[in-house]
Amino acid sequence: MRSMKSETGRKLGFGIISASYMAMDHVRGVKANKHAEVKAICDIDLAKAERVAAEFFIQDYYADYTELLKRDDIDVIIVSTPDQLHAEMTIAALEAGKHVLCEKPMALTIEECKQMIDASERTGKKLMVGQICRYAPGFALAKKLIDDGEIGELFYVESEYAHDYSEAPGVGNWRIDPVRLRHPVLGGGCHAVDLLRWIAGNPYEVTAYANRKVLQSWPVDDCTIAIMRFPQDVIGKVMVSVGCKRAYTMRSVFYGNQGTIIVDNTSPTLTIYKDRISGDTGLFNDVNDQTISISHPVNIRSHNTIDEIKEFVDILLNDDQVRTDGVEGASTAAVCLAIVESASTNQSVRIQYDF
Repeated sequence: MRSMKSETGRKLGFGIISASYMAMDHVRGVKANKHAEVKAICDIDLAKAERVAAEFFIQDYYADYTELLKRDDIDVIIVSTPDQLHAEMTIAALEAGKHVLCEKPMALTIEECKQMIDASERTGKKLMVGQICRYAPGFALAKKLIDDGEIGELFYVESEYAHDYSEAPGVGNWRIDPVRLRHPVLGGGCHAVDLLRWIAGNPYEVTAYANRKVLQSWPVDDCTIAIMRFPQDVIGKVMVSVGCKRAYTMRSVFYGNQGTIIVDNTSPTLTIYKDRISGDTGLFNDVNDQTISISHPVNIRSHNTIDEIKEFVDILLNDDQVRTDGVEGASTAAVCLAIVESASTNQSVRIQYDF
């Protein structure tokens, strides 16, 4: 197949479903790309869609997302809606002949994930799942350092998703919808889970514990901790709290037998600790002298839609493989759902990757 770029010589047209804060980040990402342009945006709140369209000089806006799917000048749909709608909208867009960038989490159930993967394969249209933390500069640098052997062999990895949702149940209270319950581990904790999967591989067993001490009126636990076993005898931990009283953070630590990396998607530095060579005496004056820390400056772009969309555009123009495709998105969802199951049953759960 020839690339879309060589066939058309035009910019890829994007349609964005939602006028939310995250959707506006996606608009910025598209506008930063010389090979792409936003053709239209939609939101069930038409006045909101109109305001965003005016702010970003987008010509057309709608209340019904199916209007985007009818347009021949739209090649790509970005689904940035509440999690409960991801599967329905993604499948509809794929079947309408559009490529799709679907926000994380991919869907609320494994069955829905499978249906989305099937729709992508059946239509021949590409599906990308927005695991945005893979594009955060600090995490991308950590991945490169680990792959390059800078801290030796991994033995323990951890990440946390700490984000106070107290005043953020979502428009229409979608985060606490009792009909289609969205667990914080899947909805937000998928960031931390996907980061560890990306760096340490697919965990195969999880034991998790949860409680609800802060958001007691919510129908889901607000704090969960999961202990996981990864390939190569690596162990790891994910902590998710959506009621904690602190600034948003995804502080992550990677321990190797030759060093340690500490990194956060909201901090301007990545710190790596490594063995220090002793002085002429061969003795350390203080226990702290056994290691040396090196700080690497990084850009703070926790939601780096510019690089995410650049990668997707390049993939589409050159007909390349999507790295965060449906199988990757489903794999992260599978781990998250196994964590929820383990916490609710008080039993360890073996994670299945059958998509």
